[in-house]
Amino acid sequence: MTTKITTIMTSLLMIATLVAITPSLNANAQSAPDAPNSNLKFDITGAGATFPFPLIDLWRVEYKNDFDNVNLNYQSIGSGGGIKQHIEKTVNFAASDAPLTDKERLLAPGTLHIPETIGGVAITYNIPEIPEKGLKLTGKMISHIFMGNITKWNDPEIASINPGLKLPDQEIVVAHRSDGSGTTFVFTDYLSAVDPEPGWAKKVGKGKSVPWPRGLAAAGNEGVAGIVKSTTYSIGYVELAYAFQTKMSYAYVQNGDKNAFIEPGIESVAAAAEGVVNSLPAAEANWSTVSIVNAPGPNSYPISSLTYLLVYDDIKQVSKNKEHAKSIVHMIHWMVTDGQQFSRSLLYVPLPDKIVELDKKGLSKITYGGEVLWKYDGPAKTTEPKTTEPKTTDYQIPDWIRNNAKWWADGLITDQDYIKGLQYLISQGILKV
Repeated sequence: MTTKITTIMTSLLMIATLVAITPSLNANAQSAPDAPNSNLKFDITGAGATFPFPLIDLWRVEYKNDFDNVNLNYQSIGSGGGIKQHIEKTVNFAASDAPLTDKERLLAPGTLHIPETIGGVAITYNIPEIPEKGLKLTGKMISHIFMGNITKWNDPEIASINPGLKLPDQEIVVAHRSDGSGTTFVFTDYLSAVDPEPGWAKKVGKGKSVPWPRGLAAAGNEGVAGIVKSTTYSIGYVELAYAFQTKMSYAYVQNGDKNAFIEPGIESVAAAAEGVVNSLPAAEANWSTVSIVNAPGPNSYPISSLTYLLVYDDIKQVSKNKEHAKSIVHMIHWMVTDGQQFSRSLLYVPLPDKIVELDKKGLSKITYGGEVLWKYDGPAKTTEPKTTEPKTTDYQIPDWIRNNAKWWADGLITDQDYIKGLQYLISQGILKV
């Protein structure tokens, strides 16, 4: 071996050794939270929205297939009930289709909003003369029906945009939720947007519970769906998955641009969400004004919504111990990452990458008595512009080079093998000869 090659080899070995003992800039970051301790059993409790319940229940099953020592018990009691239990700290997390109001934020300081999925609210009906989907309705018409200004199915307003349908001379029976409901919040948020003062926004308003002007009431999406399916000439609003699962007829609703009637579905709900992805607040910020109802766009379904998991940034106050807290963080992380693959099968929209990143950053804010449970610095960078002279510690030497350094030092490889490592370091400007 020549003196020059020996010198270069020694320098390379020193560099590889230095890199091996010097942590990279992200060495303490983790790509995912720690998996639940396999030696322990964990029971995780959640409560709230019925809107995402079919998906959460599927997550429960699929997560347990991967982590059989974790049992999730989620009670589908409505967003209002979930927020109440969250405020009272009787569950590990809550779910809500409505973000916390300013008043609720004061009662539950330190709440993180973690968007879990995106869904739509379908306007369902039971008209024997129109057994199929496709009745067209504008937002104003829906508002007038639920307020009692339109009381018959053959009303001239409805007939004017449904010329090919045989509309019956029958009284309209309205069905709505009786419980505090995120689905109600989304629906009334929409009605307030399309029928502002002096219409629905002034006379009824939006909220998880509102003073309904008329109609039959039932708890849960399943309750409203039950009324509509069993009552002829009725109309109601239910989460999209319930409408499809129970094979209900549903309306095509006029879009926010007022130039098309849109069928609810994965693509049209996804289109409604596109416009807000870049403007969402951080998980720890105020979400009270976030809404995607009546979104612009020719293909946007207008009654669409994000739905959220609510979790405290100091999770010690709702968890049994540190290991239990870590299992909660891991499960929620799984829901917003791996769990998204199950969304489409139930007609929910998988979260866009930017919302997944927002969620990850939110989960990295969670602590247990001040101790961070998961350090996350953002997605790994594949390239990084160099604006200053490169430093040895700025680089990650590939494992094959680092291993070669050890093998060469031990006399296990030839000089020729190691020249490959030299060529890489020289090309990167790390080593100059």
